[in-house]
Amino acid sequence: MKRLFGLVLIVYMLGIPACTTANTADGDETWSFWGRKVAPTFTVPAGTELRVTLQQGVGSDSSDPGSAFSAFLAAPVVVGGKTILEKGSAVNGRVTDVKKAGRVKGRASINLVLTSIVHDGKSIPITTQTYTGVAKSTKKRDVAVIGGAAGVGAAIGAIAGGGKGAATGAAIGGAGGTGAVLLTRGDDIHYPPETRLSFVLSSDVAVKGRIEESD
Repeated sequence: MKRLFGLVLIVYMLGIPACTTANTADGDETWSFWGRKVAPTFTVPAGTELRVTLQQGVGSDSSDPGSAFSAFLAAPVVVGGKTILEKGSAVNGRVTDVKKAGRVKGRASINLVLTSIVHDGKSIPITTQTYTGVAKSTKKRDVAVIGGAAGVGAAIGAIAGGGKGAATGAAIGGAGGTGAVLLTRGDDIHYPPETRLSFVLSSDVAVKGRIEESD
């Protein structure tokens, strides 16, 4: 019994200097255990914006639902005046949906989310709101195509048969232009490498501080 008590006493006495606390330069409390300093865990709250730069292109013309893409932080993530995630940190994402442009209506679109971020060499799962990119409308272009075809038809009709011929030519030309529009798909949406996009965290992310060897 005395031996057990003595052993416990020795362990306790050795443990006192082995586990202490100290304040870091920025005021955060750091625990020191057997010569190793362990920084605290920080929380990046939901709603935080993550600005990223794509490393590979994505688009409705080149990506499929479920395909992965890589990026990196274009700006550091700062919480409470402290940089939690550094600029340049690797980020991974996934394409969740792709829609091709229709021939009559419907613009191309692509949905993206971020799935993880690398911090201190470790991948941290994250969840973000869906980023949706939509191709520009082609209505003005379609109107120009139809109008241009009508004008050419009117000119040809006028040469052939005067005023009545011009009207007929315009109708035929307009119909031809409309047919061309119906046979042509709208523009795709494409983000090439180096494109900057912004995502928003939909849930909190716990980020552990680095473990450093004490001097």
